[in-house]
Amino acid sequence: FSQLPGWSMGPDGSIIITMGNDDALGVYTCTPYNSYGTAGESQPTRVLLKDPPAFTVRPKEEYFQEVGRELVIPCAAHGDPPPTVTWLKVGSVGKIGAQVDGNSSLVFHPLIKDQHGLWECVATNPVASVSTATSVHVLGTSPHAVTNVSVRPLPLAANVSWEPGFDGGYFQRFSIWFTPLVKHPPRAHRDWVSLSVPAGAQHLLVENLQPEVTYQFSVLAQNKLGSGPFSQIVTSVPRGEHGDPLTTVPPEPPAMTVHIFLSPPQALTANATLRGVLLQWHPPARCSVALGGYALELRQDRGAWEVLDPSIPSTETQLLVPGLIKDAFYEFRLVAFAGSYISDPSNTVNVSTAGMEVYPSRTQLPELLPQPVLAGVIGGICFLSVAVIFSTMAACIMNRRRAARSHKRRQGGCCLVGC
Repeated sequence: FSQLPGWSMGPDGSIIITMGNDDALGVYTCTPYNSYGTAGESQPTRVLLKDPPAFTVRPKEEYFQEVGRELVIPCAAHGDPPPTVTWLKVGSVGKIGAQVDGNSSLVFHPLIKDQHGLWECVATNPVASVSTATSVHVLGTSPHAVTNVSVRPLPLAANVSWEPGFDGGYFQRFSIWFTPLVKHPPRAHRDWVSLSVPAGAQHLLVENLQPEVTYQFSVLAQNKLGSGPFSQIVTSVPRGEHGDPLTTVPPEPPAMTVHIFLSPPQALTANATLRGVLLQWHPPARCSVALGGYALELRQDRGAWEVLDPSIPSTETQLLVPGLIKDAFYEFRLVAFAGSYISDPSNTVNVSTAGMEVYPSRTQLPELLPQPVLAGVIGGICFLSVAVIFSTMAACIMNRRRAARSHKRRQGGCCLVGC
């Protein structure tokens, strides 16, 4: 091996080639021996040079797309032998409803909230395996759960901090939820207390806690479309007032209740009209802050709920859905939002379009005409105005010409009389 740079033999008799090239091509046999001789050489093995996978098309670092739409992420690689390209979502099992087309591109159709996150394209052949990653951001959803929740115990208090999750494309607010763990709860379930977090903050000091009592803490994110999942629960024990452990057992804290800041919209109804389905409702019965508006949710044929209109003004109590897909079954519900609070959904109303000649169209307030009708009305008014203007101008011109002719005739008659 001294004549071959980079070649050596390991202690177990294997050949180590640090840089593969044409010198390594060929057929090899191994002959073991000791002081008694050898039992013969091994079966021959052939060394071939193959190319590891290399990406010819890489995905971008980030992709942003609205929920419910299609997203295609390209990825391609070559090698010898040709590699197999697979996709996986980091931290999850499987592709979560995504597909891979014939060009090894990742296809989301439609894109859903659970597909948000880091995706990895992996190219593999017998020589090696290489990978590249991209981040998918799904817009138009409720927030994702916060991460890295930390609770620092303080005298009669606790400092809760966290890292926000993706906001779904809307401004998000946070609230801290906590409850004491007691051996004998006064009721069948523990009550949780919530505290709103100032806008933009990622920590909150929770005060007036019982010393040496174990508390559970969790963080909830909300945006205009709804609430995200609760974070993982973190347990902490606040210290005594002076930071020293207490030797006496504190009295059992009284039961605490969660305050309802915003009740759902009431009495949602649906009525079929010549212009579409008219939804009507009553405002929430309880609202501790100024009502910000409503969001209309819809699902078709028992599928997933989707937001049809995320920004209905708070002054409205009805909405016209002028067209739906025919021969389908729809369900509608409303949520209200006020400040950093989002209500539970209202009652659900059902609409069937079986046998109805209706087609897709956007929603609108009932006092407004549909855009095509409105455009036709405006166009007709403009045409009529132009026609009136031209008719008036033509009449003026004809009158002037008649007046001029009459004037000439009178002048001609005067001349003849004078002669």
